[in-house]
Amino acid sequence: MSSTINRTALPTFAHIQEAAARIAPYAVLTPVLRNANLNALTGADLYFKCENLQRGGAFKFRGACNAVWSMEDALAVNGVVTHSSGNHGNALAMAAATRGIPAHVVVPDGAVRTKVEAIERAGAILHRCEATQAAREAKAEEVQRATGAELVHPFADTRVMAGQGTAVLEVLQQSGGLDAVITPVGGGGLMAGTAIAAHGALPGLDVHGAEPAGADDAARSLAQGSRVGPFVPHTICDGLRTLIGETNFEALRMHRVQVTTVSDEEVIAAMKLLWNELKIVVETSSATVFAAVLKRPELFKGKRVGLILTGGNVDIDALPW
Repeated sequence: MSSTINRTALPTFAHIQEAAARIAPYAVLTPVLRNANLNALTGADLYFKCENLQRGGAFKFRGACNAVWSMEDALAVNGVVTHSSGNHGNALAMAAATRGIPAHVVVPDGAVRTKVEAIERAGAILHRCEATQAAREAKAEEVQRATGAELVHPFADTRVMAGQGTAVLEVLQQSGGLDAVITPVGGGGLMAGTAIAAHGALPGLDVHGAEPAGADDAARSLAQGSRVGPFVPHTICDGLRTLIGETNFEALRMHRVQVTTVSDEEVIAAMKLLWNELKIVVETSSATVFAAVLKRPELFKGKRVGLILTGGNVDIDALPW
């Protein structure tokens, strides 16, 4: 993708295939886990794509890496900038390090401590701001003007969406084929990339999203046929508190994504089951996908279902239970 591309447009299936090749030297081919007990509990054949084992502990490295390595040398030398409460900032800093360029990350007040520490360890230059979307964007623009760094938006960036979509290409290959796939929905970068990749590979695949009830803007937007306005989130799923992006929402509409909302209590119950049965650490945002399958088993019964476990960055001193 050249520097002249409209970077807020939706990626094509070809963009996602190109991203898969571009990030292959740097990203982890994460494993897919299966569990007989969880299959019996849901009546479905579940394939858990473990992006909690991705570099930086989250799927976000895919999109960040694709963005960093898509840049022309003359542009890349000034580095990259983003605003992030955690995983995307960490991912962008790690991706920038693979190319030897600076990464500036605007971090809002109140971000999860362990995630901010991870961003610092990855070598990013931190910039603080108030915990509002407007403050985040204003500070990122200020840093961009001062440094000449390239803005890599957490979800409304073509290169990021394309990179995120590579996870579903992998799970389709690793599983030998699926009937349905489900990912969490926050800003919509992963959901958009997943929908485009899924239907590019298998046009008949059912594509689902899982969203916290306390940040259900995507579900409400789909129900009313237009994107809702800003809202105040109330959910423990810190990675999913963002209003879905405009182009991201269009991808959900175009690809007929079905969104199931889940309560924080349902997320915690699903998170405990995943920890106990799969013996891996997943964060609350990741657990939404399994919570949705538990809540709406009729949508998935008898099907081969791919679940994207998006991250495992939790503060073990502040677990939700």
